[in-house]
Amino acid sequence: MRKLLLCLLCLAVFSGCSSVRESDALPHGVTLVDKQSPQPGAVQIPYSKYKLANGLTVILSPDHSDPLVHVDVTYHVGSARESQGRTGFAHFFEHMMFQGSKHVKDQQHFKLITEAGGTLNGSTNQDRTNYYETVPSNQLEKVLWLESDRMGFLLDAVSQRKFEIQRDTVKNERAQNYDNRPYGLMWEKMGEAMFPSGHPYSWQSIGYVQDLDHVDVNDLKSFFLRWYGPNNAVLTIGGDIDVEQTLAWVAKYFGPIPKGPEVKSAPKRPVTLSADRYVTMEDRIQQPMVVIGWPTEYKGAKSQTSLDVLAQVLGDGNNSLLYQSLVKTQQALSAGAFQRCGELACTFYIYAMAPSDKQHDLQQLSQKLLNIVGKLEQQGVAQQRLDEIKGMAKADAVFALESVKGKVAQLASNQTFFGQPDRLQQELDKLEMVSSASVQHVLRQFIVNHHKVTLSVVPRGKSELAVRPANFVAPKHISAAPRHIDDQDLALRSVTDNFDRTVVPSASGPVTLHMPKLYSAYYENGIELMGTVMTETPTVLVNINLPAGNRFVPQGKEGLAELTAHLLSEGSLTHSAEQIQSELDKLGSVISVDTQTYSTRISISSLSKNLPQTLAIVDELLFKPKFDVSDFKRLRNQMIQGAIYQHQKLSWLASQATQQVLFGDSLFARIGEGTETSLANITLDDVKSFYRQHYTPHGTQIAVVGDISKQEAIKSMASLSEWQGDDAPLLDPQIVPELHGQKIYLVDKPGALQSIVRYVRQGLPFDATGEQFLTQLANFNLAGNFNSRMNQNLREDKGYTYGVSSTLAGNREIGVMTYSASVRKDATVNAIREIQREMSHYSQSGMTPEEMYFMRQAVGQQDALAYETPSQKSQLLNGIMAYSLDHDYLQQRNQIVATVGRDVLDQLAKKWFNPKDYQIIVVGDMKTLKPELEKLKIPMEDLEIVH
Repeated sequence: MRKLLLCLLCLAVFSGCSSVRESDALPHGVTLVDKQSPQPGAVQIPYSKYKLANGLTVILSPDHSDPLVHVDVTYHVGSARESQGRTGFAHFFEHMMFQGSKHVKDQQHFKLITEAGGTLNGSTNQDRTNYYETVPSNQLEKVLWLESDRMGFLLDAVSQRKFEIQRDTVKNERAQNYDNRPYGLMWEKMGEAMFPSGHPYSWQSIGYVQDLDHVDVNDLKSFFLRWYGPNNAVLTIGGDIDVEQTLAWVAKYFGPIPKGPEVKSAPKRPVTLSADRYVTMEDRIQQPMVVIGWPTEYKGAKSQTSLDVLAQVLGDGNNSLLYQSLVKTQQALSAGAFQRCGELACTFYIYAMAPSDKQHDLQQLSQKLLNIVGKLEQQGVAQQRLDEIKGMAKADAVFALESVKGKVAQLASNQTFFGQPDRLQQELDKLEMVSSASVQHVLRQFIVNHHKVTLSVVPRGKSELAVRPANFVAPKHISAAPRHIDDQDLALRSVTDNFDRTVVPSASGPVTLHMPKLYSAYYENGIELMGTVMTETPTVLVNINLPAGNRFVPQGKEGLAELTAHLLSEGSLTHSAEQIQSELDKLGSVISVDTQTYSTRISISSLSKNLPQTLAIVDELLFKPKFDVSDFKRLRNQMIQGAIYQHQKLSWLASQATQQVLFGDSLFARIGEGTETSLANITLDDVKSFYRQHYTPHGTQIAVVGDISKQEAIKSMASLSEWQGDDAPLLDPQIVPELHGQKIYLVDKPGALQSIVRYVRQGLPFDATGEQFLTQLANFNLAGNFNSRMNQNLREDKGYTYGVSSTLAGNREIGVMTYSASVRKDATVNAIREIQREMSHYSQSGMTPEEMYFMRQAVGQQDALAYETPSQKSQLLNGIMAYSLDHDYLQQRNQIVATVGRDVLDQLAKKWFNPKDYQIIVVGDMKTLKPELEKLKIPMEDLEIVH
């Protein structure tokens, strides 16, 4: 353990310490509150904390390893600050914060960050709302200007129209992510039953749509003035920063903003239940599910760590009790446990999903869940299992610090809820104190023989499958009566600056990109290795890409590659899957196997010092697979059930429709994960044959990223270098049908509350610097970013959708071009018309000079963020090897972005974006949609999706 703590200490100080001392001069109105420098034997994130005169808390954490910064502004307000009948306002307000402010034009916040090569977003939960940006480090001042302007001047730009458009967007978000998704309303039902009416956790952060219909723009202004003052916010900045300059900018832009009203800490509100509650939810599903929940305490309570460990013992990973007792025995499709903790209250959950062919067993499944919990209370937790959990947690503390964003997020959250930015060592110390006795104690204190909520999710019309008849139905939600707030009733705050806020800050000098230095090695048996050294954390990431992807699977055996990959993780001839997982957990290592189009990838994540032991386990799994018939049957059945689950989703139906329409009867239209029929046709002999043919060194490529030298990396792969095998079979060429004339293909999903509209056509195979890449550049302003024409039209102007996405992708053989949106059912036809209009205008007229400049700036500066983490670097290496790219192909791309002519991209737009060359796919409730779609006068065809 001492070695591990020392490693973690090295991690914490890798960036060096660049913070001011108390004796240094600070900007006027800025006070140093706390500073944490590395301490021997402690696991830490170095930081310095300051307070502005207006109450704003500022946390700085320098990290000079990459030329980027991450900025997070967290406001201590979430849905828990709402009142009954006025829900969803905190989340709705998050949307409004991106709609411009006094000195930032409508939609300019997204545009300025995108143009700077950055990314941004926001999120809302029960207890806080945060806004964050990651940008090249020379753009920090611009981010601080933007965030301060919406903190101090948002209300100057708020209008009733913006309010109404974003209200429509939130409704679309709820429909897409809750109402129209299988099991989507499950947690809403649990919250209503778990917490008494009026408790702020009894509703979800998304709220109830009807509540938003009862408020107006002045309600929004009132909410802002109450909660969005600097004294209720934490500004956290990490990355390649100069502390002195950063503080000066913070004081300049945030210092003049007046305080808001005082915000007191919300009182803890854990709950108890006076009786067991049974709730039944009917949904458009085939696999019933039971969820059992108990109220516990609150975030930061003494019981939290032991309850979190309890959840891991019960339901986290293949060695958990629920997996071993229910999933591995095929009594459940999936099962797990977790504790959901909020500032006011926590809840502990266990759950299990029944296979579609065992629906009558839901009551028995519930009892089995409870029996497993009761048995654990009697027998306690084995010390070995505790050691596994603690070993993985210590490693996770390292992996969580691989990105600046990850560190900033921890600092911001901990400051908001605990007033202490860094709690890494404290949390590890708490974990170290957890024992079998402490786990048994919380079991008895909160779970065993305590009242609970049991939710049964059953197929529509089959309420008899519920665990018990429902004895609780949530009271009908009643929205609060509208209230009228006059402008004069709003206590507006004015900001007095000594500088001109209308001036957008420029970049603070050029950014020096740190392109990874790559090395290569080739083994006589055909293996290629590529790597790069990364010493910022004591970790290593290895990807072994085998020529065993879905493309090599015989016709009628779809799912074979994935099933083979799953079986590889089910133990070896020497050790069981449980023994291997136990060893990995104690090492803090992760080995995963997944399939892609052309490859099966074995991913290895390890602390540097534990890499040899981890690779020894990889060798055992790869060269001595168990391939047990009982494991095969179980995993095949799980995949069949997984296919049934996925095929219920509108998004899956749209994706499969795209493949069928574009690629006809060719292998490219196949379902990679398999269908019920194809999976049932696979035998264990098929798996063994696929393994013998495709798990071969010839064509295998290895990417290595981390704290390991080239020599050590090559040496560590010694066992793979001695591997012998035959050449992998060649691909069978495929003939892709040519499509003539435009049709609307209809996919019926009865009762769907939304539709998915897709424009699709065949595209180009992948090329790094040729026409396919240039077409992506041409698409950037049509549908390739938040400020694109399509997204602004359908989301921001019309309120039809939560967002429009585009995919211009290609592999070695084919390409696909897709424009997609989930839209309100009543907006389906109008959405098609608007997509058609945007594509037609763009393909005929091309982009404006302003759009060309925007594209050059945005795409040309993205590389500053592209190589920070091991996974990002690994993705780069995988791509170079898979497509035999030049090592400097990214520099070549940047040169193209900087020099390509607008006329070139306009010609490509004319060639590729003509809407008449696209097929239209509509997934939704055809009973209501078909009569409206007929008005478009486009030929229609009902499409049967292959399952």
